[in-house]
Amino acid sequence: MAAHSEGTPCWADAMVPDVEAAKRFYGELLGWTFDEGSPEFGGYTQAFSGDRAVAALVPRMPGTGGPPAWNLYLASPDIAATAGRIRDNGGALLMDPMPVGSFGTMVTAEDPSGVFFSVWQPGSHPGFGTTGEPGAYCWAEVTTRDVERADHFFPAVFGYEAKRMRHESVDFSLWHLGGEPVAGRLRMTDDFPPDVHPYVNVYFGVEDCDAAISTVTRLGGTVQRGPLDSPYGRYAAVVDPQGTAFSVIDPATTAGEQPEFT
Repeated sequence: MAAHSEGTPCWADAMVPDVEAAKRFYGELLGWTFDEGSPEFGGYTQAFSGDRAVAALVPRMPGTGGPPAWNLYLASPDIAATAGRIRDNGGALLMDPMPVGSFGTMVTAEDPSGVFFSVWQPGSHPGFGTTGEPGAYCWAEVTTRDVERADHFFPAVFGYEAKRMRHESVDFSLWHLGGEPVAGRLRMTDDFPPDVHPYVNVYFGVEDCDAAISTVTRLGGTVQRGPLDSPYGRYAAVVDPQGTAFSVIDPATTAGEQPEFT
C-alpha cells in the first residue's frame, strides 16, 4: 500500500492477558493467521488476512491497569513534531518517541478528554497491508464524553477538517483529510456505563454481521450494541472474552440515506 497521509489510521494492536486465547478468538472470528511472535519485542504477534498484515496482539505487561483494549496508531512523517503538537494542545505523552528496531518509531499518548492512542512513523513496517474489507481494519471512532476537548485536540494535532452530523439525538462528527473521511468522533451518552473509560472504537470488517455476532457469543464474548443498520454497513459493538471492546461491520450491507454533515 502507499504511504499513509499524516493523521490516517495506519495500525492497530491489542494488549491482552492471554495471547493464545486471543489468537483462537480472532482467528475464528476474522479468519486471521499469526506469526510466531517476536521475543525481542515482548512477544509481539502480527495477524494476517491472507498474506497481508492487518493487526497485532501483544502480551499484557504485569501491573497494567484497566481492561484490555485495542490501540489505534495514527500516521506521522515526523513523530517528534507530532509529539510536540500533542503536548502543545493539552495532550499527555505516556512515552517519548521510541524506535522499534528498523520497523518504525512510535509514541503513545492521551488526549485531554482521556482517550489513549498511538502515533507511528514508519520505517520498514508501513502499517496496514489492507483495509476496508472482511478480516481487516475498516473504521475507528474516538468515543468520549468530553467532545469539546477532543474536537479541539485531534484537528489541531493532525490537521483534520471536522464536519458535524445534523442529528438531534446523536452527537457525531467526521474527521477528513484531503476531503476524505478518515475517522469519527462520538459523544458517549447515558447508554454507556459510567465506569467505561473514553476509548477509540476500532471496527473490523466481516462478511456477515449477524453470523459474526453468533461467533462472538459462541466463543465467550458479549454484544454491547447491535446489530444495527446504517448507510455505511451493518455493525455491532462487541467485547471479546478477555474484555477487549471493538466493533464488527459488514460494509457491503447498507441501509438508509447518507446523513447530512455541516
